[in-house]
Amino acid sequence: MDLFFTMLIPLILCFVALYAAGRRVDVWSALVQGAGSGLETLVRIVPALVGLLTAVYMLRASGALELLAQALAPVMDRLGLPSELLPLMLVRPVSGSAALGVGAELIASYGPDSELGRTAAVMLGSTETTFYTVAVYFGAVGITRTRYAVPAALCADLTGFVASAWAVRLLF
Repeated sequence: MDLFFTMLIPLILCFVALYAAGRRVDVWSALVQGAGSGLETLVRIVPALVGLLTAVYMLRASGALELLAQALAPVMDRLGLPSELLPLMLVRPVSGSAALGVGAELIASYGPDSELGRTAAVMLGSTETTFYTVAVYFGAVGITRTRYAVPAALCADLTGFVASAWAVRLLF
């Protein structure tokens, strides 16, 4: 069975190539054309990503993120969320790598089996890097006005954060 799973991807690739050749499709030119359009998309979205990641790292380095976390702590208590998770909740919609860094710090400080460590892990798996996703996907197709997509996605993130904390409290 291990051999099957090891060979699954190469078998799928072989099947696709043979199927395309059987239909008289020039597989190589299709591959090159797809790679070229992928690079064009990358060139269009890189400036937005660089700006987004720079802003996140500047916020963390300046200490503004911690000040905002302290200001919003009373709201967190009313929602039943530990206030120590607020930096994770603020960073997660913007940057996945920064959120992983914050999550790793929380888990290292409080332990992986603590309620806080488990909640941080569930939050990381239950929410999305909203602004990164919007920048990539909307930028790739040239949409400049997101209308209700960002507020709806942020509401979904907040729901994921609250549900994560409640689920960990309920199940552990």
